[in-house]
Amino acid sequence: MPGDRAASGDGRSYDLLIIGGGVNGCGIARDAAGRGARVLLVEQDDLAGHTSSASTKLIHGGLRYLEYYEFRLVREALMEREVLLRIAPHIIWPMRFVLPHSKLARPVWELRAGLFLYDHLALTMTLPRTRSVTFADHPSGAVLKPEFTRGFIYSDGWVQDARLVVLNAMDAAAHGAEIRTRTRFVSATRGRESWEATIADQETGRTGTVRARALVNATGPWVASVLHGTLGVGGNKQVRLVKGSHIVVPRLFEGSQAYILQNPDRRIIFVIPYESRYTLIGTTDIPWDADPGKVAISPDEITYLCDSVNRYFRKPVQPSDVVWSYAGVRPLFDDRASSASAVTRDYVLDVDTEGGAPVLSIFGGKITTYRRLAEHAIERLAPHVRSLRAVPWTGLHALPGGEFVGRNFLGMLAQLRARAPWLDEHNAWRLMRNYGTRAFDIAAGDAAAMGQDFGSGLYAREVDYLIDREWARSAEDILWRRSKIGLLFSAGQVAELESYIAHRGKPVESQVADVA
Repeated sequence: MPGDRAASGDGRSYDLLIIGGGVNGCGIARDAAGRGARVLLVEQDDLAGHTSSASTKLIHGGLRYLEYYEFRLVREALMEREVLLRIAPHIIWPMRFVLPHSKLARPVWELRAGLFLYDHLALTMTLPRTRSVTFADHPSGAVLKPEFTRGFIYSDGWVQDARLVVLNAMDAAAHGAEIRTRTRFVSATRGRESWEATIADQETGRTGTVRARALVNATGPWVASVLHGTLGVGGNKQVRLVKGSHIVVPRLFEGSQAYILQNPDRRIIFVIPYESRYTLIGTTDIPWDADPGKVAISPDEITYLCDSVNRYFRKPVQPSDVVWSYAGVRPLFDDRASSASAVTRDYVLDVDTEGGAPVLSIFGGKITTYRRLAEHAIERLAPHVRSLRAVPWTGLHALPGGEFVGRNFLGMLAQLRARAPWLDEHNAWRLMRNYGTRAFDIAAGDAAAMGQDFGSGLYAREVDYLIDREWARSAEDILWRRSKIGLLFSAGQVAELESYIAHRGKPVESQVADVA
């Protein structure tokens, strides 16, 4: 249950102990719990506290991966795009991407061939296919410099990335998994049949032990250090850390379309509508060999991203326009590629059973394929853990709040506005996009029932929901991961929200657990 601080470790036994609360760890927890396994997931910080909330927020096949002949990865990702649009229609939606042709980059025939493959690798594609455009005759060309006269428009998807992680954790908990945030994995001793692990509550300082038939090392950038260092398991598999940075600026263009820009160095940059009032620009690919927990954008990266946009757009972007930036470290499987951009985005699952109970470690991966990665992980562990042998199920069942047909989002939004007419248009949209059908519970009653108004449409009732149901513990959790309205909050409003959280007390479930 969210917020269960009754004990950090109480000697309980589980089928799986999952280390890491990113998209892969939470996806595996959901799948395993739904098959009947006893699951404990521990995360030392907040869910999606690192890489999984620092993505470009796309559900896509990865058009540029075709250049590296990663056809299996692209096909799997395109097929998953269809599945995720169906099971999470509130936080994932289609988006059209404008690809201008540049004489400094790939020739037209190469773009056309790549997009043809992109449209046909997945047999079940339901999104609009690629079309050629002349920008003089198409509204998307209005923001581009006159030398860009033609290009292509193709389909992909957008995701509220941190919310995808939280919703998987919520569904895992609904199927019986225990999700413990702010809980650090300290060490583990391997036995023939199980692991005995020590975990520590970061908030209370209490430690304890649990047993598990198998460990899942889903620690992202720390996967190799946990496997080879903390667990003492040998092997030569390593991760290659690549920093990806993004900037957010005031809105650069009207419309719901995004742009994909080719640079002379053959890298691509996305320019995407963001939270109605802004534009998101990214990403970079910079080798990273420092602490993956302490990463930030550099001035050179900001300049690179601005220059990329200015190469194509009529209206220039300056570093002084940046209202927010974020950076994350991608833990890519080290395939010894010569450049950071060429490193495979595919994943490798390593199962070690040398000397006793199994440990599965995840190297690489991308957010689009997290669900299939989870299925493959369960397949690898099923011979060792009987409870995992049930049939796959996650592609057929909606994530929390997504229990409606995706193309009916506007209908659901209209229902919310009719039921809560005091909501303005933007905040009704925000609630439906974040919570789907659960927005009806948050916005129940009238404005007075919502409690304290913290600004920008955030009321105490939503804050309470996030604390009680979604493991939120701080203003940062709420403003920057559960939502992105931190862009609109002043320092004073943040302090007011922190004060409310501090005085509010424990989550409802935690109070029940402590009494029990």
